[in-house]
Amino acid sequence: MAYVLKDLIAISKDGEWGKGEPFDESVEMIVVRGTDFGDVRFGDTLTTPRRHIPKHIAERKKLQPWDVIIEVAGGTKNQITGRTVLLRPHLFSCSELPLTCASFSRFIRFNTELCDPEFMFWYLQHLYAAGAMHAYHTQHTGVARFQWTTFSEREPLKIPVLAAQRRIAGILSAYDELIENSQRRIGILEAMARALYREWFVHFRFPGHENCPRVASPLGEIPKEWEVKSVESFCTLVTRGVTPKYETGSGRFIINQKVNRGTELSLGDLKELEIALEVPPEKFARFGDVLVNCLGEGTIGRVHFYSETHRDWAVDQHMSICRAAKTSSALYIYFTLESEEGQGRIASLKTGGTNMTMFNISALRSFALVSPPENLLARFADLALPMLRQKQALTELNRNLRRARDLLLPRLLSGQIDVEAA
Repeated sequence: MAYVLKDLIAISKDGEWGKGEPFDESVEMIVVRGTDFGDVRFGDTLTTPRRHIPKHIAERKKLQPWDVIIEVAGGTKNQITGRTVLLRPHLFSCSELPLTCASFSRFIRFNTELCDPEFMFWYLQHLYAAGAMHAYHTQHTGVARFQWTTFSEREPLKIPVLAAQRRIAGILSAYDELIENSQRRIGILEAMARALYREWFVHFRFPGHENCPRVASPLGEIPKEWEVKSVESFCTLVTRGVTPKYETGSGRFIINQKVNRGTELSLGDLKELEIALEVPPEKFARFGDVLVNCLGEGTIGRVHFYSETHRDWAVDQHMSICRAAKTSSALYIYFTLESEEGQGRIASLKTGGTNMTMFNISALRSFALVSPPENLLARFADLALPMLRQKQALTELNRNLRRARDLLLPRLLSGQIDVEAA
């Protein structure tokens, strides 16, 4: 049947930002921004802001399971407004606070007698991926905006009967469930590896620590006969990446500056660029390299352990490469730099003004580490490396699941694939 979005909506309200501190008649809420959509989609609100909203507004704008949030302002040239996220029930069962959406978004509560909210989420995802939202994205000055009223009243929607909607939604959401399960396993593996690092090399409760007294060092008390060394002393190479110059013809790849803290490189962080200059061999990432973001406000200090073995990526100028002599040393450098203590020290070593901050390559080379015995580092690598390899496998699995889901989405919605057969 043919509809416009407005016909299918029971309630829709814009978001609220509130205040950072409590005040009279205020309610503390989790406030979902567009930047939080990726985490919230899979039930994670750990980094989503907590804000204080006037009670009378909180009651009207409190979100419920199966609401959809749409981003209506704040997009960019490469990521336009109109992104959506579905709030599944488990998000609420895991949350200690009520939820609302931020002021650059609005929530949609669908009329369930006419449509299935999960199906409508996938329909909106399809419209976004197909470019249908571009016509409603405007940017005259300052913040980009989505023409919500025009979109909801004019964009034609072809909606199947409820039973077919539910079947389509079930097929597509099954992929999200598999992805979420993998994400949970990745989180557990990360936590295990970090806990082992902290136990052995921060709290110094490594095997045999009972017989090892501590002595003073520039980094505080450390086990006797351990040393303090620089990052460079562990490495055969510490260098900055290469600045790409674009020209048709070479078809190489380069990693951009948006490396996340952790071991995962998502496809969104990898870009196929054609590079005119010849890239020196040492500027291509190899298995075991530790990549450190060294330029750009808000991203400095992000660390990545490069565990790819079959991809040839060059490293761009926003990052530095630490290439250790041994994999065990590389793992130790990675976990030290990405730890809370390491991140704090990197923040204190940043240089630059208001327009550009950086973590200088010389500061990275001379960054001081406690140096444990090689046999202990080898034992640590024997335990931690399989965890990272398993994480890499799960990350690759999720890439493939997303790819398959995104191929199915337009085919299911268009009727090209029979939902009964699927």
